[in-house]
Amino acid sequence: MTTPPTTPAPGRSVVDLPKAHLHLHFTGSMRVSTVREMAESHGMRLPRAFTTQWPPQLSGTDERGWFRFQRLYDAARACVRSEADMRRIVREAAEDDAAEGSRWLELQVDPTSYAPFVGGITPAIEIVLDEARAASAATGTQVAVVVAASRMRHPFEARTLARLAARHAGEGAGTVVGFGLSNDERRGLTSEFAPAFRIAAQAGLASVPHAGELLGADHVHVALDHLLPDRLGHGVRSAEDPAVLRRVVDEQVTLEVCPASNVALGVYPTLSDVPLRQLLDAGARVALGADDPLLFGSRLADQYTSARLDQGMDDAALAQLARGSVEGSLAPTAVKRELLEQVDAWLEGPGSLPV
Repeated sequence: MTTPPTTPAPGRSVVDLPKAHLHLHFTGSMRVSTVREMAESHGMRLPRAFTTQWPPQLSGTDERGWFRFQRLYDAARACVRSEADMRRIVREAAEDDAAEGSRWLELQVDPTSYAPFVGGITPAIEIVLDEARAASAATGTQVAVVVAASRMRHPFEARTLARLAARHAGEGAGTVVGFGLSNDERRGLTSEFAPAFRIAAQAGLASVPHAGELLGADHVHVALDHLLPDRLGHGVRSAEDPAVLRRVVDEQVTLEVCPASNVALGVYPTLSDVPLRQLLDAGARVALGADDPLLFGSRLADQYTSARLDQGMDDAALAQLARGSVEGSLAPTAVKRELLEQVDAWLEGPGSLPV
């Protein structure tokens, strides 16, 4: 276990630090109060992990632990049963990100689960995109969408979702900007999803699959070979193999590191053990993400606070992480330029007590 670093002196507010948020799941973005209200409105009973024992105690290190995580996620997802529910999730995700200094959000969604309640996968993604445009205008945080297939389903379904994503591909808020692959990375063969990613790439969508959290650096290598990622969801375990980490750096793959998720799922014992500094020192571009705040009990600003308190990072290092999030985002060039200027202004401004 690594030795916890010395806590740095108080610095600028991490909430005021302009940043992009590149790893946030649709259902997992929900406030716990929202899932409770949705369950009540639909006459559904929630597990105690969402009522009296929140946030839940989780582990993903074995099949049993992952099953509990997935069961809780499915319970929350089952509460989303209408267009109004879907719009509320998008709007609240934008509001919460705006409150934490996120100026660009890429919300990841698999429309399959919500399709039965709104007339199919096409209406489902159109609802999300329409509300993303409205929420962007209302909050000032621009919301784009990543369509994600699931490893738990047949690769043919991934191709269907890739074609759907391609039809809505665009640039800027309220468009689909990337194609992902989520869920338990120990399931399915990564190579079998490559045709779906080729469909997405032909439409100009970025490749943003999950890899390198529950499985090690060898799976990062496999994902790099078969899915040609622009970013990796997590990818944190590339630190375990210098050759793989060099490849991540050389191929300019952004790593969406989610420290709270890593610890909650048992990948690392403590927040100070997440190899964030090792990745940065190797030259990797890192974007911090909250992953599933509903399940892990922490949001985006908490990840920056952890970098400061658990990793001993000063304001310059936090600004580097914010720049990594912007540079690794799929935001239009003009938006990136403006956000990077705002990050520089944050760092050049007077220090204040952290938030």
